Formats: sequence, C-alpha cells, structure tokens
Amino acid sequence: MAVGRRQFIAMLGGAGVTWPLTARAQQPAMPVIGLLDPRSPDAITDRLRGFREGLKQHGYVEGENVAIDYRFAENKSDRLPELAADLIHRHVALILTSGPPSAFAAKAATDTIPILILVGDDPVKLGLVTSLSRPGGNVTGINIFNAELAANRLELLRTLVPGAARLAILLNQADASLAEPQLRDAQAASRSMGLQIQVFNVNTSREIDDAFAAIARERPDAVVSAVSPFMNSRRVQLAQLAAYYRIPTIFPSREYVEVGGLMSYGADVVDGYRQLGIYAGQILKGVKPADLPVVQANKFELAINTQTARMLGLTVPPSLLAIADDVIE
Repeated sequence: MAVGRRQFIAMLGGAGVTWPLTARAQQPAMPVIGLLDPRSPDAITDRLRGFREGLKQHGYVEGENVAIDYRFAENKSDRLPELAADLIHRHVALILTSGPPSAFAAKAATDTIPILILVGDDPVKLGLVTSLSRPGGNVTGINIFNAELAANRLELLRTLVPGAARLAILLNQADASLAEPQLRDAQAASRSMGLQIQVFNVNTSREIDDAFAAIARERPDAVVSAVSPFMNSRRVQLAQLAAYYRIPTIFPSREYVEVGGLMSYGADVVDGYRQLGIYAGQILKGVKPADLPVVQANKFELAINTQTARMLGLTVPPSLLAIADDVIE
C-alpha cells in the first residue's frame, strides 16, 4: 500500500519518540557518588573543585557520566548517621567523607560500599583502616596530617611574635577525635618551648564570640586555631574576630588567610580532595578500596596575609616571607 508524504512524516515522528527511549533503556545507569559532610555547602566550594578535577582525570564529569548526591549536616554532627543511612538507601556507588565524624558515620552504616576519607590524623590510630599500605575493608583515602602540626604552628607563631609567652588555643572539643590529639601535641610542644597555653572550647558560633571576648580581657600574646570541620565553616567569623580584637592568630589552612586571617600552616586541602577524586575515579572503574593505600599528604603550605600583619602592627620577618608559599598583600 502506498504511503502518503504526510503519513510517512507522522510515522517518522512516532518512531522518533520510541528510538531514544529504547537507546536510553540500553545505557547503564549513571553512577552516583554520595558526599557526606558535617558542614554547609559554601564551606567546601574550593575543595569540591579539587575533587571534580581528580574525577576528570579518569574521564568522569559531574552531570555527564557521574552524579554526586550531596548530604550536608549544617554543623550538626548528630545528623551524620541519619544522612549516611539515606545515602545507603540511595544505593550510591561510593561515599566521600571529610573529617572523622562523617567517616565514622559512613563506616558504621556500611561495610560494603566503598568509603573515601580525608582526615587530619592517623586513620589507623583512629580505627578507620587496618594499615596504610593495605587498608583492608571498604575504606581508604588521605591523611593530611593537619592535626599533627601543632609544634610547627607554635614555632611559626613565635617567629612572627618573638616575645610570645602566653598562648590561647581554640578547640572544638565536641569533635574529640580531632581535639584530643591536637591538645596533647600542643601541650607537649608548649612545654618544650617554655610557653603557657590556655584552652578555649568552641562548639557553636556563640561560643566563638564568647571565647574571643574572654581572650580580649585576658590578653594572651597570640592564638592558635585548631583543626576542625566546624571551625573551618566559621573561618570568616574567626578571622574577623582575631582582627577586631587585634590578636595574632595562626590557622590550619590557607582558606582562613584568604578571608583575612593572619597566618596559616597546613596541608593543601584542595589538593587532598583532588587525590580523593582520582581514587573515586579508580573505584568507579572497579578498583577495590582495600587495594588503594592511604595517601600521606606531602604538600604543606605556609600562607601569610601581610595586610592583616600591618593592621596588627606586626612586621613579618624576611625569614618567614622567604619560606611562605602564599603571601597575600
């Protein structure tokens, strides 16, 4: 039977609806990475850029051939187990975590789905992996050592403030897995350097305000801001209060200095996330976490904000400027 032109076009139109649906049905489902973080989205923008760069090295681009399902606890760590369970329910291909609380929550939720961790302390000591070279189980990632650099930060701070004898340390003691080793190391380093340390516990934004008000009254010579995902999420507040009260303060990462903090020393966290992206790409291609050794960060950076130093009446010694990785004018 002859088919008219209009009938033929109509048939093509009908087929055009069916063919793409059939083709899509034959394509494998896009893998989904679950991200579990104790902070809010704006706190890790640069870090996610590093993660996406690492993924891209294995050919994965978010929205094209991989999806990322985000779960943020908004600084409420007690929500992490619930959010981890939600990601398990979504059947994600792997879970990306940052800091011990989210790593512990993910590990408690599953022993089969691969988990990538970024922690600032030895993950073997924390009980997250059995060894660095052969992690075993479903967990691997990177140790950025940020919790183990207390002595280095005290030395740098005393170089910038030579007469410093009394220091305050800000700790988020609600995160005991990070706070306890940092306090222990800072106390040991301060004893060897002849320094006195006063500890201020900050678990909320209000407690940060109260701590700086107390510091302003007691006038220690300088402040050390410890490593903490919560405190990282409040870095603008911390930098501004340190400037307002004119207290020399050293922070654990460059992100603080970029928003007005005086000085920082720590691992390049964005590069750490890039390494996690590389591992995520390998896992999506079939490599088991147990066969991926925990990466030990070897890239540490000193950042100095000279504008903040001038505002505080400090002269940055040439010896510090010579070794700084980033000097912000």
